[in-house]
Amino acid sequence: FFTRDDEHQVATGGHYLNCVCTDWTYFYSIMFSCVLLVGLLVLYMVWDVNYFLRCVVTLGYGMLFQRKRKVTEETSIYSLCTTQDVDIFIRHMNNARYLRELDFARFHFYGLTGIYGKIKAKRGGAVQGASSVRYRRTIPIFNAYKITTRLVWWDEKAIYLEQQFITLSDGFVRAVAMSKQCITNVNVIELMKEFPGAEQRPEKPAELQLWLDSIETSSQKLRKDK
Repeated sequence: FFTRDDEHQVATGGHYLNCVCTDWTYFYSIMFSCVLLVGLLVLYMVWDVNYFLRCVVTLGYGMLFQRKRKVTEETSIYSLCTTQDVDIFIRHMNNARYLRELDFARFHFYGLTGIYGKIKAKRGGAVQGASSVRYRRTIPIFNAYKITTRLVWWDEKAIYLEQQFITLSDGFVRAVAMSKQCITNVNVIELMKEFPGAEQRPEKPAELQLWLDSIETSSQKLRKDK
């Protein structure tokens, strides 16, 4: 039989064991948090995590909350010039960020119009073959803007997109970009016939023709240099 002293010792021992378990649980939780933080730090150092997160958010929002667009319609995404976007003077968006933002707008266009899905269904692919950006005026820090994307022309091997950066405060076009998206393993003219309103190609813009001429001139020069 237990005496009162025995009962006191058992109770005291149980309390001690409970304290030890609590301490170890706290220790493991701290260790897990440290490992998680270090893992995230390494992940951010090795990968451009924000780029992939932005792609997922932009595409996800477009697919879930925005209506589908015809391939001939214009699409828009919205953003803000933050401290991660500015140049060394911390006053406005740096030039490299424009090209990065164009990626998100282009992926958004692909998703809403369904053109990339049809390309993949035909076992094709899309890769940027050329781009040209004209900077008209800077985008100041903490200014909101939108990027519009529209298909302006296509040939057998590529589609051509025009994209504009427009600040919301004044509606001014801060920059305009033209890009050539090369489509692999798919005849683009035949592909476009599957989209309503794109059965016939529009007239080629004059600025696009001049840009393509400059690309061809550069290509010929590089071939001669070999």
